[in-house]
Amino acid sequence: MNAFWDSNNVLGSLYVGLPYRVSSSLSFIRECVYYALSDFHCRTGSSDPYCIVRIDNEAIIRTATIWKTLSPFWGEEYNVHLPPSFHTISFHVLDEDSLSRDDVIGKVSINKEALAAKPQGLDGWVNLTEIDPDEEVQGEIHLQISVLGDGDVPRILRCQVLEARDLAKKDRNGASDPFVRVRYNGKTHESAVVKKSCYPRWNESFEFELEDASMDTPLSVEVWDWDLVSKNDFLGKVLFNIHRLQSAHQEEGWFRLVPDKPKHSQHEGTLGSLRLQLRLRDETVLPSGHYQPLTELLCQSVGPHLNGNWPDLIMLIDETTTAESRQEVASSLVKLFLGHGLAKEFLDVLFKLELDKTSEPNTLFRSNSLASKSMESFLKVAGMQYLHRLLGPLINRIFEEKKYVELDPNKVELKEAGCTGLHRVHTEAEVIQQSTSLLQSYLSELLHAIVQSASYCPVALCQAFQQLYQCVNKRFPEPEYRKVKFIAVTSFLCLRFISPAIMSPKLFHLREKHADARTSRTLLLLAKAIQTIGNLDTLTCCSKEPWMVPLQPAIQLGITQLKDFISRLVSCDNSEDLGLQQRMSLQCGSMEKEGFILLHRTKDKSMLMTSPFKKYYVTLSKDTLSYARTQHSKKSSFISLPRIRAVEKVEEKSFGSANVMQIISSRDNGLVETLYLDCKSVNELNQWLSALRKACSHNTDTMSSYHPGIYKGDRWSCCHQKDKADPGCDKTKHGVTLQEWYDPLDPDLESQLIYRHLIGVRQAMRKKYQEMIKPEEENDRETLEGEKKLDGVTRLFSVLQDLQNSHTAVEEEEERLKNRNFLLELQT
Repeated sequence: MNAFWDSNNVLGSLYVGLPYRVSSSLSFIRECVYYALSDFHCRTGSSDPYCIVRIDNEAIIRTATIWKTLSPFWGEEYNVHLPPSFHTISFHVLDEDSLSRDDVIGKVSINKEALAAKPQGLDGWVNLTEIDPDEEVQGEIHLQISVLGDGDVPRILRCQVLEARDLAKKDRNGASDPFVRVRYNGKTHESAVVKKSCYPRWNESFEFELEDASMDTPLSVEVWDWDLVSKNDFLGKVLFNIHRLQSAHQEEGWFRLVPDKPKHSQHEGTLGSLRLQLRLRDETVLPSGHYQPLTELLCQSVGPHLNGNWPDLIMLIDETTTAESRQEVASSLVKLFLGHGLAKEFLDVLFKLELDKTSEPNTLFRSNSLASKSMESFLKVAGMQYLHRLLGPLINRIFEEKKYVELDPNKVELKEAGCTGLHRVHTEAEVIQQSTSLLQSYLSELLHAIVQSASYCPVALCQAFQQLYQCVNKRFPEPEYRKVKFIAVTSFLCLRFISPAIMSPKLFHLREKHADARTSRTLLLLAKAIQTIGNLDTLTCCSKEPWMVPLQPAIQLGITQLKDFISRLVSCDNSEDLGLQQRMSLQCGSMEKEGFILLHRTKDKSMLMTSPFKKYYVTLSKDTLSYARTQHSKKSSFISLPRIRAVEKVEEKSFGSANVMQIISSRDNGLVETLYLDCKSVNELNQWLSALRKACSHNTDTMSSYHPGIYKGDRWSCCHQKDKADPGCDKTKHGVTLQEWYDPLDPDLESQLIYRHLIGVRQAMRKKYQEMIKPEEENDRETLEGEKKLDGVTRLFSVLQDLQNSHTAVEEEEERLKNRNFLLELQT
């Protein structure tokens, strides 16, 4: 893969072919459910806040609006893949207004350097700051700076202002009227104003006389938005050191616009605060061959040839993984073994390790051990489609009905329950009786769905549960522990998978938005009921929460049904297995996305037709993007994914919508076709952008530049160029994508993450291993088994050292190439 080094302060840029790829991902949670709510101190008595997440001022996520509150709770978690060149992530908090423009409350802005300085991530409250228009800058400007003259000839400083791209939009029409102001040594020149464009082209030149006394004065290039009535808006600036220019004689390239010096805000610390968890992860992923020795060693440690003896290698990883990193390590290991078709064997090793350390069956798998975290991750990766089919209809029913449900007499609100006939208010007993009937209905539907799911539960899940059931039964065969093998299965299936998905459907991608307060309470009560059934014990729950007693008959029936279901589940026939690796590719790597969307089609980038967007059902499959007027229409059009050359956003002013994207593809005759999709929201826009960009990530005939506007009349609306064949005024963006649960597995990235973890705990592993083999050496120093174990662990340390050497070589080569490029540019 080509890595692009963009030099913002040296001459030009250069593509360098390097044998690795950089994977940058940012994970963040806003107002996580496990923490206190945020506290906004707004100047008004009430607010309807929502949050916009921006990467370098590009909106990528919008949260739901929380109505009429100063303490909003979002509880949303995202993982975003970023280009290594990104600079800043910001969170803008706004107050939604249905009658006028939304009010800005404040923002939190964090640059890449601050995130990189804390590898473990940021976690805490951050004060909102006032948004200063002079700080809201973006884009780049193309300049050529030259120093002319030598000796006795007066020296001239020439600044050629060529063009700019992706400038901030300051006017209501979704654009700006930019001009450039060049300052040096008390003198100022201004360029012409380019109306209604964020991609202006000037091609103007300005000259200043250079004097020795003014060499310490920087050259300032500022970009402004011209306004007829109000004052001009600042769009950013670039400063140049004259001494450096004099030694280099010339600098040319794209330079990032930076804001002016920040001003002290009078509202600092009074706008409220935002609870954030942020973590930036930069990984250099080597070619697959570098990770092959590590993956082979890990696969051998769980392979079937072990005859039931778990290896020291997985035990070492288990013993040396800290609680803080356990979830991430478990997720990477599960995905790695899934990719190699060894997930069942890996989980089997962890189950036996956990059972060997457990003497009290009541505490089995109750802690956040590596085994528990790995099984959780396995269910989320391998069972998400199963979960959607299982819970989707019931969750949708509860959201649509919005019934008031409450069993706790201390929490019953008669006003919320509404009235009976003749406007008589419900009594408390009537409310509880109706709530019991509703919950019994929901619970009955859920249990029926669980029982029926035995016929379509993925083979991978059946095998994992079967292995768990058998291991626990073998460890605790006594009659008094006959329920333990069932509880081991339900502790994962019900308590760690189904129940959390019921309580938080959005976090499991079952709904686009969080539930309101009434629906959340219904979901919580239903989750409590399924947890009680999963514990196979009605007495404990009813003693702690006696108001759950009305559900006891339904819960008792549910326990019987659940045990029958588990008995069927763990007796699945392995002969029906289609092959775990093939099955997982169908479940985790389908990359399918579909839905109704507004669509507009043009050919050869010709003038847009007057017809508006029309509603189509669009389907993204493995090889094509197809669209038809109805979901089951036999007549449809399609685009072959390898023919797609660019997938980009469209300027808001082009169609009057901020959520339009374009798909540029080539046809058989060589002409270009553009498909415009008008999405309902910024979230839907970025979901489609991410899905298409990932589906086309291996395309070869891609565009390096594009037009974010449309060709209308006789020119491009973005840069006003009249040539239809103009290559484009902005560079294509392939980097920013949202991580989705249905993304295909990336074995090289997972191998890199495992390597990074093992390097961090290498010394702890050495120490732990010495403790493990010391008794064995004292008993029998010459056994072949001991030599093999020692050889396996020694090989691990050797493999880790080889990988570390490869990474060091890549870093040294990258530094050498950067220095070489810099020298070449200076010579140019």
